[in-house]
Amino acid sequence: MEANGTKGLVLEEPLIFEKSFPGRAGIGPAPSDVPEADPASVLPSKFLRKGIEGFPDISEMDAARHYTRLSQWNFGLDSGFYPLGSCTMKYNPKINETAARLPGFAMLHPYQPEHLSQGALELMHSLEGYLAEISGMEAITLQPSAGAHGELCGLLMMAAYFKAQGKPRTKIIIPDTAHGTNPASSHLAGFKVVPVKTEGKGALSVEMVRAVMDEDTAGLMLTNPNTIGLFERNIKEIADLVHSKGGLVYCDGANMNAIMGLVKLGDLGVDVVQLNLHKTFSTPHGGGGPGSGPVGVGKVLEPYLPCPRIKKEGGKYSLDFNRPDTIGRMKAFYGNFSIMVRAYSYIRRMGGAGLKRASETAILNANYIKERLKGTYHLAFDEPCMHEAVFSDKFQLGSGISTMDIAKRLIDYGYHPPTVYFPLVVHGAIMIEPTETETVDTLDRFIEVMKAIAEEAKTNPQLLKDAPTKTKIRRVDETRAAREPILRWK
Repeated sequence: MEANGTKGLVLEEPLIFEKSFPGRAGIGPAPSDVPEADPASVLPSKFLRKGIEGFPDISEMDAARHYTRLSQWNFGLDSGFYPLGSCTMKYNPKINETAARLPGFAMLHPYQPEHLSQGALELMHSLEGYLAEISGMEAITLQPSAGAHGELCGLLMMAAYFKAQGKPRTKIIIPDTAHGTNPASSHLAGFKVVPVKTEGKGALSVEMVRAVMDEDTAGLMLTNPNTIGLFERNIKEIADLVHSKGGLVYCDGANMNAIMGLVKLGDLGVDVVQLNLHKTFSTPHGGGGPGSGPVGVGKVLEPYLPCPRIKKEGGKYSLDFNRPDTIGRMKAFYGNFSIMVRAYSYIRRMGGAGLKRASETAILNANYIKERLKGTYHLAFDEPCMHEAVFSDKFQLGSGISTMDIAKRLIDYGYHPPTVYFPLVVHGAIMIEPTETETVDTLDRFIEVMKAIAEEAKTNPQLLKDAPTKTKIRRVDETRAAREPILRWK
């Protein structure tokens, strides 16, 4: 099979420090028309720097070519299919970018007074309302910066709730099908994690939770749909059990892309959920941000939401700091505003029917891949999935080929590899999430490539062991890179 995108001119590019030449300058500022001030008259000398050691001297043309060439080596959704399971790497419509760049939004200063920020406050207030409607929650905060930050926010509110009752609780139940950040967030919030093994069943049962739920347990933290790609079908009965013991239910909403418009988590007994705007609501994802992880809560946790809250009175919007039970701020100012604009644009453009259709198509695409690759790759759970399908390398291990070999060979065919070795409950996991934004043509080509790789594993396994062969850098020692990272240029 012909590789995808491996032809054409690929230019070499050294480090920018290696292109540096003393005295070379990329800019020529105009002469100043005001008297030059002596910095030493304003700042103590110990705070003044005479120069920047090691800073590259480079022309504007070389700088432009350097970063353009590096960008051409990069891979993103605008380049090709990105089937990264558990992370919903969906296409970001360019209209969202246009909305975020409107001068009234892009040039807004965070210290601008409220009466000059009414448009932004109205947008955020409306976005909170849309997210509350979609999730079925009572109220929303937009402050958290990303999913894990939202998890921490929700757990801190749970801790504050029990403290206010005079009965602090110390434990959080987390199944092995939850997202990997959940235990870390629980520890940061001061809870002890009580793990639950689903024992290959793929979903929680009431009995599993009943066995560990007690009066010292603050609640259950689960992901729904979970990391196996399955819907937690017992969630309502489980929530009833947790509530009967005085606990709360936290749902990691990172996989809302499969259920928005189809299920309201609040109706299932969920008390708190974080929503990843950079996954479900089509805003930029990856590269460290900016992300956004709004948190929705039920009525019992509403008083503990971070402050300030946005309120509307008499047609005007303001920030309400009079929140005596609040857990305080989670973010400077009010979160990553430009991401909120993009999410607002996406929701308004899609409408309720469009969001529902997106979920349905995401489910359809995932099940299409599951059925087409079933038999070629081992399927850990052979039942209808939601947003993603989880395979493994079980059929290829006899040829000495592992999940990592398959992932590296995909690069040679021009595809970004899917998530590998997660979730941990599936040995040698290959987690594929196509999202709703990919066409059947794209999916068919990806499926044929995956089948071709499976055939290569039988007939020419060394080819996979040597992969990738067409990249600028061949397979790296990832273990050494993790243990001995080089974080500074010398």
